[in-house]
Formats: sequence, C-alpha cells, structure tokens
Amino acid sequence: MKDFDYNPDIYTLSDENGEEHTFELLDTYEENGNTYYAMVPVYDDPKDSITGDAQLVVLKLEDPEGEILVTVDDDEEYERIGNIFLERLDGYYDGDDEDGEEYDDGFDGNDYAGEES
Repeated sequence: MKDFDYNPDIYTLSDENGEEHTFELLDTYEENGNTYYAMVPVYDDPKDSITGDAQLVVLKLEDPEGEILVTVDDDEEYERIGNIFLERLDGYYDGDDEDGEEYDDGFDGNDYAGEES
C-alpha cells in the first residue's frame, strides 16, 4: 500500500455580502491567459460534507497580484470550463494517472467504515 500525505489547499473567500465561505481547491486550469479554479465547499462538521451540497464551484482569477477570485458570469465560458474540470476530475478519481495508465491507490472505500475520529 502506498503512503501518501494529503494536505488540501483550503481557501476562505468572502462573497459580495462579506460572508466568508471555505473551499478546498481540487484543480486549476489555464487557458488564454486566464486561470480557473475548481473548488468544493468545506464544512465545519464532517457529517455535513457527506450530506451537504457537493457542488463544484468554478472561479476565475481576476487579479493575479491581489489574488482576487470571481465567479464566471458568462454562461458559455462557465459551462465549457466546468466540463473541462469535470473530465479532468473524472479521470483522476477513476484511477487513471496522467498518462492514462491505471493505478491502485490502496483505498477500497471501506478502509474507514465505522471508524470515528
């Protein structure tokens, strides 16, 4: 079994109302000088991660100097970039490495069943 450290990139972002939300960065994608971020919400209670909305959030880096992330307002751009992320993440979670080769991460989905921290 492979040993690996999982240290997620966590971002706390403020919305237009000043309310803070916490997200985990899953992937980034660059196209035509733009950088896009694929994120999912992070919940304080781990149970909420299971029952909560697992919606993929796509944001765009507006100001690289100030690291300002904004929503993608153009529906066509949002749909296109969102689909790119979904395809990339699907390949990652299906057990394919970057070259399309199958790999075994040693996790069978039941490793932590019934355990509480």
